Amino acid sequence: MHDKQRFTLYQGCFLVMSFCILWVCFPIGGSLDLALIAPWVNKSGQFLLRDNWYLAELNHRYVKDLLILLYASFLALWLASFKFESKKSLRWTYGYFFCMVILSTSMIGLLKSQSAHACPWNTTIPTPQGFFWDFSTTTGHCFPGGHASTGFALMAGYFVFRRSNKKRAYFFLFSGLILGFAMGWAQMMRGAHFLSHNLWTAWIIWLINVIFYLFYNQKFNIVQEQS
Repeated sequence: MHDKQRFTLYQGCFLVMSFCILWVCFPIGGSLDLALIAPWVNKSGQFLLRDNWYLAELNHRYVKDLLILLYASFLALWLASFKFESKKSLRWTYGYFFCMVILSTSMIGLLKSQSAHACPWNTTIPTPQGFFWDFSTTTGHCFPGGHASTGFALMAGYFVFRRSNKKRAYFFLFSGLILGFAMGWAQMMRGAHFLSHNLWTAWIIWLINVIFYLFYNQKFNIVQEQS
């Protein structure tokens, strides 16, 4: 079985199985979402860590800015490849990685802008006895997780380097997963997202990367032969 066929089979099975697991076990605002977010909401339905500096500034602003700087460096390297001969052989790698980051995060942003799902902090309704969750709210624009997508976008590096440098490929894969979930979990603690938002974000970004990797498979073959 050729690499493309094997990759298509494995990824197809993984995507279908993971989709089913997410659909059944992690519906948006389902029992698991509510159980996992419960420690961060008080008895009146308020998220006390919503404005916490470490979560609202360090995580939501500075960590994101550092990742954007990292992604911008790949754009700079791509541009440099037109001037410096030593970078020319990696032009495709730099350009593809940057484009996939932009594409995946933009797709998440587009889906989020059209989503009817509201943020957790907009769905708690205080009552004299406590609060209840109101998922009929129409504020929307909170699914999937835009902030987590900045971290998950690193997973594009796995596809870029899976043939040429497996250690680097897995570095990008695990870095993307760790950062994406960490950034998403911090947002969950603030009440900005449910865990399901972040899980679906990771799934969508992985799907986008698989599709484009298969579409450009022949180009990756050429790049590998030249390296």
